[in-house]
Amino acid sequence: MPQTTTVAGLSLDRLERISRHLDENYIQPGKLPGAVTLVARHGEVAWTRAQGLMDIERNKPARRDTIFRIYSMTKPVTSIAMMQLYEQGRFLLDDPVHKYIPAWKNLSVYKAGSWPDFQTEPAAATMTIRDLLTHMSGLTYGFLERTNVDAAYRHLKLDGSGSLTLDKLIDRLTELPLEFSPGTAWNYSVSTDVVGYLVQLLSGQPLDDYFREHIFSPLGMTDTGFQVPEEKRERFAACYLHQPGDTMRLQDDPERSRYLRTPAFLSGGGGLVSTVDDYHRFAQALCQGGEYRGQRIIGRKTLEFMRSNHLPGNQDLPTLSIGAFSETPYEGNGFGLGFSVKTDVAKSHTNGSVGEYGWGGLASTNFFIDPEEDMVVIFMTQLIPSSSYPVRQELRAMVHGALV
Repeated sequence: MPQTTTVAGLSLDRLERISRHLDENYIQPGKLPGAVTLVARHGEVAWTRAQGLMDIERNKPARRDTIFRIYSMTKPVTSIAMMQLYEQGRFLLDDPVHKYIPAWKNLSVYKAGSWPDFQTEPAAATMTIRDLLTHMSGLTYGFLERTNVDAAYRHLKLDGSGSLTLDKLIDRLTELPLEFSPGTAWNYSVSTDVVGYLVQLLSGQPLDDYFREHIFSPLGMTDTGFQVPEEKRERFAACYLHQPGDTMRLQDDPERSRYLRTPAFLSGGGGLVSTVDDYHRFAQALCQGGEYRGQRIIGRKTLEFMRSNHLPGNQDLPTLSIGAFSETPYEGNGFGLGFSVKTDVAKSHTNGSVGEYGWGGLASTNFFIDPEEDMVVIFMTQLIPSSSYPVRQELRAMVHGALV
């Protein structure tokens, strides 16, 4: 039999299945524009591949240095930033949020009605910073389109608009009821944007400056930020929207995108752009206990704490979640301080390890870290919504199948 080439305990032949699978099942049929995938193990990039197009309209091939909108893969960055401040004694996780945002002292919970005529009742518990980091705050997202509360978020454009700022978001949220009393349920939400506001408040720095000084510069993440500068526009991907019949249409033209301008709203929940190698530096630092090439961004024990399941009673998401979302499979997955955390491999229906953690973004990007296998996987593409296809689960099956 021919000898199988392996790198860092991964079969390269088996990893090539990823590029064939993506090409035959997604890129050639016109379901995805293109993709850039990276697999690293034991601190070494074992395999990476750029396929298809980053811009269909201009026939531009995807490249390893293509810049992508990573949307909610911003959340782990913001969570790490917040926990850096925790390590400095700036706050405690059970601090009430109103200690830092006084107007949030007497938050109410939705009972009936629609905006602006809500019927409410006082919240049964005080919102804490832990509630924000775990998405158990009672806040929501407008795009979930599930309740009268998230309809108000849409009306007020709280998921992001040209006029929104972090200060305006905090003020608007003061006026709206919560979906539930903090700590009683799990709901994907603008919580991490509020965390970004607290990072600014506690550090005294704008969020973009804080990220650059304390995370991006130390790790050498030169292509990550809240906007695409003029000299890098050539590398900026187009973003597409899934259409009925498994086709797609242009959603954001890279030559006219809002990402080309300095944003008023520094969204810690979804505002960053990045490349596969930049995000690998961040994920690799986490995989290595908080340190990458001599630069430590977070303490080892702090990171262990963050990637523990913080849902009450070690429950998984289906037990506590009040609405569906697609950034992680539900079953067998809990939630830490900024990441989903795999708690039961068999129950998750997807190959992997207990303790695997990561997150995804609205445009189908995804990353996960498997501490047991000392492995990091990053997947970049640009198709909204991320629930369009089961690429994430397929990718996990193929990557774990390549371990020797």
